[in-house]
Amino acid sequence: MPAAHVHGAAGRAKPRWEVADVLRRYGETFRRAYRLPPLHLKILRALTACRTPALGGHRQRCNICGAEHDAYHSCCNRHCPKCQSLAKAKWLQARSAELLPVGYFHLVFTLPHVLNPLILCNKAVILAILFEAVAQTLLQFGRNPANGLGGKLGFLAVLHTWDQRLRDHFHLHCLVPAGALSPDGRRWIPAQDSFLFPVKALGKVFRGKFIALLKQAFDEQRLVFPGRTADLGTPAGFAALIGELYKKDWVVYCKPPFGGPWKVLDYLGRYTHRVAISNHRILDVRDGNVKFSYRDRADGDKVKTMTLRAEEFIRRFLLHALPSSFMRIRHFGFLANRCKGRDLQRCRELLGVPAEADDKLPAAGGSPQQGPAPEHPKLCPFCKVGTMLAFMPLPKLPIHLWPHFPYPLPRLDSS
Repeated sequence: MPAAHVHGAAGRAKPRWEVADVLRRYGETFRRAYRLPPLHLKILRALTACRTPALGGHRQRCNICGAEHDAYHSCCNRHCPKCQSLAKAKWLQARSAELLPVGYFHLVFTLPHVLNPLILCNKAVILAILFEAVAQTLLQFGRNPANGLGGKLGFLAVLHTWDQRLRDHFHLHCLVPAGALSPDGRRWIPAQDSFLFPVKALGKVFRGKFIALLKQAFDEQRLVFPGRTADLGTPAGFAALIGELYKKDWVVYCKPPFGGPWKVLDYLGRYTHRVAISNHRILDVRDGNVKFSYRDRADGDKVKTMTLRAEEFIRRFLLHALPSSFMRIRHFGFLANRCKGRDLQRCRELLGVPAEADDKLPAAGGSPQQGPAPEHPKLCPFCKVGTMLAFMPLPKLPIHLWPHFPYPLPRLDSS
């Protein structure tokens, strides 16, 4: 059963506009203008129906002040900006027990944009290659004693496919504890406080491993080359692409290390469950246009605004739809699921972390420096004291109305 949403709950101010508003106003026009794959149709339907009568819900009443209101179910689609908060909170709570009392490095591996057309036609294959190439690169550098460690790294990788203007920009954010578990499992090998690996060397090895895996996929005929990518499907065209990739310097960026576990959690909260654009960045939706804010990385991260035609906004938003069941957050090394239970516990023992320390780590929504976590979603938004309790189910919109429902439905909370 989808999670229920409490309208008006305390926390961050409710955005004036939402991605769902764009889809309700202009999604039908977009759908008629383009031939969309089933995945895109599913996303349009889910985000438009999210927290509306189409999904049903229940009537809630505060056990203190008696105030009532309707709460409609969420779509729980991972591309929905409104449905990530609860998933993020649960995921962060699970991750808090995996943090180690060491510094953490943040590395970003970016693919050259010349690959973008091919990636968009082969997301599942090429994005899996991206994860594999990054994992092989970091684990190889960690095993090499010449790089200062000589053990097994553990790290988390998060896929992002966009830039601030919703264009395709494929890159992995990696969170790496500053150290490694020795091959015999008897020592924790600490990394330098301000340096992990040379980024230029990382870039060269990353490039070599990615291209090798891409060639293998081509030889095994796991890639498709429709439309304007058809020339790349010939041996000559693919060889020319490989040659162009070798000529480029592949960018690996290493940010300054984090200072402690709570700062790592803050990072995870901002990056792991992010979608292409948050509702808070949408400034206006009218006259067939969508206006939104973005940070211009090339101009000192200044906040600027951009206006796109609604159809172009929807097209860019759907560029970042991930294949069904594709995991965009993955763990490697001593954090990999197959060995995490053993290796992570050994790391904690070597670092002197007592078993009861799990309860002292910051909660998913807060930290000793950030203050308390956000209010519970069932807190009464009227009296701020009581708890909203469900007492009457609300049926779904009748199924025979669905063909006409998704796009013309007005906002239920416009008041």
